[in-house]
Amino acid sequence: MTIPTYDEFIEPLLRTLAKHPQGLIAAQARELTAESVGLSETQRLELLPSGQPVYANRIGWAHDRLKRAGFSHSPRRGRWQVTDEGQAFLTTQPDPFPAGLGKELALAHIDSRLRPGGEADDPDPAELAAADAKRLSSPDERIAEAMNEIRQSVVEELRELLGQVDPQRFESIVLDVLHAIGYGAKRSDLLRMGASGDGGIDGIISLDRLGLEKVYVQAKRWQSNVGAPEVQGFYGALAGRRATKGVFITTSGYTRQALDFAASVDKIVLVDGARLAELMIDHDVGVSNRSLRLPRVDGDYFE
Repeated sequence: MTIPTYDEFIEPLLRTLAKHPQGLIAAQARELTAESVGLSETQRLELLPSGQPVYANRIGWAHDRLKRAGFSHSPRRGRWQVTDEGQAFLTTQPDPFPAGLGKELALAHIDSRLRPGGEADDPDPAELAAADAKRLSSPDERIAEAMNEIRQSVVEELRELLGQVDPQRFESIVLDVLHAIGYGAKRSDLLRMGASGDGGIDGIISLDRLGLEKVYVQAKRWQSNVGAPEVQGFYGALAGRRATKGVFITTSGYTRQALDFAASVDKIVLVDGARLAELMIDHDVGVSNRSLRLPRVDGDYFE
């Protein structure tokens, strides 16, 4: 027996989570899933070039696909839990799944969900054509596609984590990101207000050593989209301080009215949760990177 591919881990992982509806620590979920498929100790010791166990990596990607299908979620950092939709889906399926269903969940439903009855949508001809093109792409193209997929997965995980931290911690993270981008000569130039009644201001950035030029920051850890009244309130807080620059950052997104208002004035820049996660990745805030060694023949050596 070889180590199952990540699509083959989807069913055993979902069934493992369903047996523990209160949720499991991610490491527990991985180990119980490995036990359920009978992985040997030797197989558990197989490593990727990055040093991560192969089975743990594949189970992690299986969980990513279950989350995309709406069958599991992470209620807090490092914890995996089946959703009501995932439980309902299992009741419609035999044990084991019909042949090919795990692969369909892995590939055909990255951005869509299965219908409640458990039937998959008919394959989209455009999706099939894209899959054929992917199979014919060069190794370099496949590497680029894989890196983009990994990046998008990290973006989603960061957004989940940002939505779970307390408001004070979120404000500090926002200031860390702004400093990493280049705001403030040193970290102490970025001050978190951290008090109620701050007039809609959560942080202040000094752009010069004397503090004559400042950027004011508001950080909202919200689940729903930020509306125009909140952005207008921030604009009013800036006007009250005679400020000329403001950054409004949220874990969620903005309504069309909020975006239109910000576009109509000069003082405010809006950053949503997806953009914040991208900035964290680009500037190594809360993420780490691993290097890949990709060999290529050195033509100059042979000339």
